[in-house]
Amino acid sequence: MGDTNRGGPLGPRFSTALAFAHELHGDQKRKGTEIPYIAHLLSVAALVIEAGGSEDAAIAALFHDAMEDQGGRPTLERIRKRYGDDVASIVDACSDAETEPKPPWRERKEAYLAAIPHKDQQTLLVSLADKVHNARTILQDYKVNGEALWDRFNGKREGTLWYYRSLRDQFKGRTPDPLWEMLDDAVCELDRRAETE
Repeated sequence: MGDTNRGGPLGPRFSTALAFAHELHGDQKRKGTEIPYIAHLLSVAALVIEAGGSEDAAIAALFHDAMEDQGGRPTLERIRKRYGDDVASIVDACSDAETEPKPPWRERKEAYLAAIPHKDQQTLLVSLADKVHNARTILQDYKVNGEALWDRFNGKREGTLWYYRSLRDQFKGRTPDPLWEMLDDAVCELDRRAETE
């Protein structure tokens, strides 16, 4: 996997990727909210950039859910044609399903967890950044909505907590410590709050 432009300035490819990500996800909202989905993609890309990810990783962060949510493999091939094999490879590795209907939730999550040790560093970075932002968002929404929050998720309360604990354990020692610590902090706080509810 290439490390194109690692830690350097972002070029015109990133600018066009922003526009394309908005084209793909412009009408999508975050689960259970009115927040435009692009906010999540921008947040994940920012975490990747701040952690020293390559330009390819930053671009892949903008598309990490595109195959899963916006057209499956044909969308991945559009990304490959525009941004190359390295970006497409990261997007592919960050997706846990490409078909509709998706396989059962637990099966998908177990497969995703099992694949983490085999991912390259740039893919791990994008994957972890995605999970960090998701965990922080879940925590923030939990503070506002309490136990009603879990109805949004296929895994409900116990499954979602199991998944994020497992993600934290799988990423430990494989990714930049500060980013992993963000995930650990969010998961620990979720656990604390869940125990008191």
